[in-house]
Amino acid sequence: MALRSAPPRAAKPKPKTSGLTSELFRNPKVPFALALIFVDAILVALIIAYVPYTKIDWDAYMSQVSGFVGGERDYSNLKGDTGPLVYPAGFLYVYSAIQYVTGGEVYPAQILFGLLYIINLGIVLFIYMKTDALPWWALSLLCLSKRVHSIFVLRLFNDCFATMLLHAAMASLLYQRWHLGLIIFSGAVSIKMNVLLYAPSLFLLMLKGMDIIGVISALAGAALVQVSWSSTIIMLAFNLGRVFIHFWSVNFKFIPEPLFVSKELAVSLLIAHLVLLAAFTHYRWCKHEGGLLNFLHSRFLSLKKSDNSGSSFKILNKEHIVTTMFVGNFIGIVCARSLHYQFYSWYFYSLPYLLWRTPFPTLLRIFLFIGVEICWNIYPSNAYSSALLLCLHLVILWGLWSAPSEYPYVDHKAHKEKRKEK
Repeated sequence: MALRSAPPRAAKPKPKTSGLTSELFRNPKVPFALALIFVDAILVALIIAYVPYTKIDWDAYMSQVSGFVGGERDYSNLKGDTGPLVYPAGFLYVYSAIQYVTGGEVYPAQILFGLLYIINLGIVLFIYMKTDALPWWALSLLCLSKRVHSIFVLRLFNDCFATMLLHAAMASLLYQRWHLGLIIFSGAVSIKMNVLLYAPSLFLLMLKGMDIIGVISALAGAALVQVSWSSTIIMLAFNLGRVFIHFWSVNFKFIPEPLFVSKELAVSLLIAHLVLLAAFTHYRWCKHEGGLLNFLHSRFLSLKKSDNSGSSFKILNKEHIVTTMFVGNFIGIVCARSLHYQFYSWYFYSLPYLLWRTPFPTLLRIFLFIGVEICWNIYPSNAYSSALLLCLHLVILWGLWSAPSEYPYVDHKAHKEKRKEK
């Protein structure tokens, strides 16, 4: 009697792993990024252990928070060693929590800020790997700033929390999570208002990537975050007429102090800021839509037709999102009248990306990066260092203007095929 052959066994289905995890670990840069995080964590621990803490604003923060925790709600009465509180209400809630956790002591706060530094670095490396704008070795530039390490673990500035939340918002935008991104962005603004430098770019991206109902609902969510803190605190904190001290500024130090604090310089820089934003928006960021006016006209027509079915919805390219956000913020940095030392954290993490978006040779990119870092480490700043910093900024800005404009949208067919593979 003939033996029957056993039927072939069905192949076991491969276990489905998280789409995000599998996609990341297919990237050869991931091991290098993890190594950077590990090495930098050791460096941060050594800095906390052996480098003396520099007393600047911590005591003032704790005094202002103590008044708030004690029941004081008159914003003008929340004062510290450096004067009255000038930050939005989110700052009070964040630093009240820090005071509760650390007891107001510096050393445990340094450990907390060290963790914050590593979390922020991880988010930034995630953004860089998703855009794939840099070669693997250039990611190490994100860990090489003496000034930024100092800002996080030796100064304990609120800029650190605002910067981390801003990067978290950008990471959300890369996955088209607009509402979540806007809520996180609003949280960052509530801690420090410099985050508003990203607002024009973000609004443009929202108009590109969402229908009008989505834009309105996302903005409403962001506004709700601000209102929930306290409308009184917000309005008093947004003092746009505040003038920074000439001595502490890292840029425009070559300008005489009377001109530095003048209204004429402030208005001139504001005009330059708006002109540069308009030029980049029209000729670079909306180039493939036929310019800013043509883009706005097309959005108006889609609104008039009440086309909210999603048929005209387009997914934005990740590189376009990051480029538009980083360049928009950098324009604000170039046109800022005063940049204090902690403000370096506002744009340091975007520098490698911006430099690799320029058409410059790699050696020039590295020289520009080192030059900017040197300027920020000269204390006190002087006319020569501030003039050099402005020149370096202008060279980078020119390189960004000269760079080819990437196509802003993802191909629908390629995107659908990629999702099926996952």
